[in-house]
Amino acid sequence: MKINIITLGCSKNTADSEHLAGHLRKAGFDIFFDRERNDCDVIIVNTCGFIGDAKQESVNVLLEQIDVKERGRKERKIIAVGCLVERYRDELKAELPEIDAFYGVHQWDEIVRTLKAEFHDRLEAERMQSTPRHYAYLKISEGCNRSCSYCAIPLIRGKHKSRPIEDIVAEARQMVAGGVKELIVIAQDTTYYGLDLYGERRLGELLNRLANESGAEWIRLHYTYPSSFPDDAIDAIARHSNICKYIDIPLQHISSRLLNSMQRGVDRKETLALLEKFREKITDVAIRTTLIVGYPGETEADFEELKEFVCNARFNRMGVFAYSPEEGTPAYKLGDPVSDEEKQRRIDELMEIQEQISLQINEQKVGKTFKTIIDRREGDYFVGRTEQDSPEVDDEVLILPHSSIRIGDFVDATITQALEHDLFAIVTDKK
Repeated sequence: MKINIITLGCSKNTADSEHLAGHLRKAGFDIFFDRERNDCDVIIVNTCGFIGDAKQESVNVLLEQIDVKERGRKERKIIAVGCLVERYRDELKAELPEIDAFYGVHQWDEIVRTLKAEFHDRLEAERMQSTPRHYAYLKISEGCNRSCSYCAIPLIRGKHKSRPIEDIVAEARQMVAGGVKELIVIAQDTTYYGLDLYGERRLGELLNRLANESGAEWIRLHYTYPSSFPDDAIDAIARHSNICKYIDIPLQHISSRLLNSMQRGVDRKETLALLEKFREKITDVAIRTTLIVGYPGETEADFEELKEFVCNARFNRMGVFAYSPEEGTPAYKLGDPVSDEEKQRRIDELMEIQEQISLQINEQKVGKTFKTIIDRREGDYFVGRTEQDSPEVDDEVLILPHSSIRIGDFVDATITQALEHDLFAIVTDKK
């Protein structure tokens, strides 16, 4: 039996799909990820239910698979799983009766057993990688204990549940033994790690263990949270040469009034102090953030404050999202008073500022040499990333072909030209 797994949404979904695939592969199935050929017996769509656009994309993909089934492969089974199902199972069953089965985010064992495979005592026991061989996502916990007013993740994923350090380190070692060179540490909130399991935050200890014991050449930290950011995690990033000097920290806004309404647990002063601490303690740290515009009650004055903040903070990387009202969240009762057109205007203005900052930061790299990992070959170039860039979301380095370059290698790349989101380089020496 051939099974195609289509994964939508974030890297946490990617990790879930990979563990599911591992169980199914061990049972003897032929497993594919995002296979284009129409020859699979089962299609599993791992959906996203985070915001409006992501939900619509998930529905569209399910409709596409139903259409393919009805046009010629009526014996094919379609299974919808994941976040969208967790939130809207009854509605999906009513609207899409052609789907053969629906499973939420805590039913991985049922999916495996439905396909007559063996499920081990935990999802992480098996894994089949869908990312390029040289990097992988390392999921350290499930769920979220935060109460951000706009976010439906706790409704979908439940309470925060940390994995034991020993299990995480063992999985990291196994991935590195299989060829992974870069581990990307992920969770709904990585800075909360350990509080539920050990009674205290243990992200710093986990990072130290991964740096010392995993064998990974790069370890990258994602999805941190600004409230109660653990100092020992900052120290670990600063201390270890194989932990990337990179922090992904969604700040969402800078107005204290809006941060309070968002229930973020920090204000403007604390946010600025944390950014200053990062830059004081971690040499050449790259900071990536995301912001929300159009949140209910965001005035023009609030937006001007946010623009000034972006100008002064000079983030290395930044994304901006339009507020999306989500049923069941505290902010839902506030309505959605900012028009879509106004939200888009605010996004465009912020990104225009950030593009100028990105260009200025990139231009300072011209003539300098950076350790760069090669992700793929595309057209006339090899495409790689520096320590300051995470896969799929950040800048890329375009390198002309060189006899010493292979995908998955680290090379020393000297920057020759800079654009807002791309760097051009030549290889000076293979590491």
